[in-house]
Amino acid sequence: MNFDRTVTIVDYGAGNLRSVARAVAHAGYEPFVTSESRAINDAWALIVPGVGAAADTMDNLRTRHLDVPIHNYIDSGRPFLGICMGMQALFEFSEEGGQHECLGILSGRVARFPSELTVPHIGWNTVHVDGDHPVFKDIPPNAYFYFVHSYHAETEDQKIVIGTTDYETRTFPSVVGRENIIATQFHPEKSGANGLKLYANFIQLARERGSIAPDSDETRKI
Repeated sequence: MNFDRTVTIVDYGAGNLRSVARAVAHAGYEPFVTSESRAINDAWALIVPGVGAAADTMDNLRTRHLDVPIHNYIDSGRPFLGICMGMQALFEFSEEGGQHECLGILSGRVARFPSELTVPHIGWNTVHVDGDHPVFKDIPPNAYFYFVHSYHAETEDQKIVIGTTDYETRTFPSVVGRENIIATQFHPEKSGANGLKLYANFIQLARERGSIAPDSDETRKI
């Protein structure tokens, strides 16, 4: 395996691994799906996807001893992409099925959509990106992406909100991040050409400059 061309995808028992792997392959890189903590330590670009409940996700991450390596990886400044549950797990806690402590990397909580909305939120919806972010390069403004979720992030730290989506009467953060972190509530691997472009942008930025932050002066090669 050529690790210079390999993108690491964390397997903690969540779904959608195959579709994420196909999106990485479409970008011209080799997907490396793993549940080994040492593989996270050696990664130069890390993707944590997810379909499922918060309690199961956090239990699986901790049981498989993946939570601390993910923390350490992010703290190292290397590029990280979280998808759906992989985004929600970054917050302090989730209210799904009770209150469950999450990774606590981003400030905020994950809450259920209010009862007056149609739950779950399933299907195509627009994402409004506030300003320019390199991961959205060459993706049209207010592009459509595919969603399937009943819970969404809530945060008072507006600096980490990169994109938002309107769903019936509610506007929620659909893209969050800071510095080396980018995470989406939608599934780019199920979102056609725009989603594939997002994966390609993430990997290219990680490969070329070791950073996905806007206006980064980072020149370190991974």
